[in-house]
Amino acid sequence: MPIPGNLLTTAMAVMPQTDVQQALDLALSLDVPFWPQLPNFSYYEDMYVQAAEHFPGIVLDVDKKTLRFSMDTFIEEFEETMSRFDDPTYFDISEKYSVVYHDFLTRDLFGRPAIRGQLEGPVSFGFNILDQDERPILFDDTIRPFMMEFMAKRINIQLSRLKERNPNAFMFIDEPGLQFIFSAMSGYGEQKAKADLDNFFAMVDGPRGIHLCGNPDWDFLLNLDMDILSLDVYTNAEIFAACAGSIKKFLDRGGVLVWGIVPTGYEIFAKESLGFLIMKLEGIWQHLGKKGVDLEQIIAQSMLSPATCCLVNPDKGKTVENAFSMVNHLSKMLREKYKIL
Repeated sequence: MPIPGNLLTTAMAVMPQTDVQQALDLALSLDVPFWPQLPNFSYYEDMYVQAAEHFPGIVLDVDKKTLRFSMDTFIEEFEETMSRFDDPTYFDISEKYSVVYHDFLTRDLFGRPAIRGQLEGPVSFGFNILDQDERPILFDDTIRPFMMEFMAKRINIQLSRLKERNPNAFMFIDEPGLQFIFSAMSGYGEQKAKADLDNFFAMVDGPRGIHLCGNPDWDFLLNLDMDILSLDVYTNAEIFAACAGSIKKFLDRGGVLVWGIVPTGYEIFAKESLGFLIMKLEGIWQHLGKKGVDLEQIIAQSMLSPATCCLVNPDKGKTVENAFSMVNHLSKMLREKYKIL
């Protein structure tokens, strides 16, 4: 299995650190490291800005920290984009848009069980980028199919770069916007989303999956054609555990779950303990076991991570750093308990 399980550790990509080396050291302290996204270091390191690089029609103002879309600009730039559609360097993340990514690629990553990259997904990108009429570009039937293909190409190029550093590399497609598509107010319903995401994943190389911190329709998500799902189970434990049937199907076809169990918020982290978090996680597994999901299979096809990203703690990056450390300790304790060497 290219994506490891056995309760190894990884984490979400967005981090509050403003020091690149410190952030990379933290990412490398986990079993499956990744390149951090550091919006507090530079607006270019913001996940939406990184995804927008070379997307025709984007109007970026780094000083004002705004990211918009203009149809007139799209028309002007579209021909150049298409002329470079087979140029891998055009779709990779440039050093201007992430010094962290390029530093990560210089590290010795070959001996790791896996490494990971990420890119903002098309649904979230399309929801958050507004056009000249203040309308999300996701709703534009002309732009949306192109956006899906563009983002798939960017994901595939990054994955190929990462696989040069470690053959077990895989990608997270960050999709916080998926929790909103089932709202009656979204204007983008489940059937359209399912068709778009099926087409999107058909264009994306594997291994790949979705990471999000919100609370979407879990049955919908677990039945998408993906290899890994990363979630905030600390907050969404009961709702997620209620989807035992879909979880079993996901695991039976080889899927890996990343259980985001350690909170990263300043106040809530201070109240938690390793013992309670282990009890909470095992409680979910026991519930799933009663619904026919085998515990050994869960453990073999699971990783552990912090629950969410967090950019607003009063201690800046300290709580997140402590959460990374706690995830490693929690993994060690559980791996010893379940005799995973």
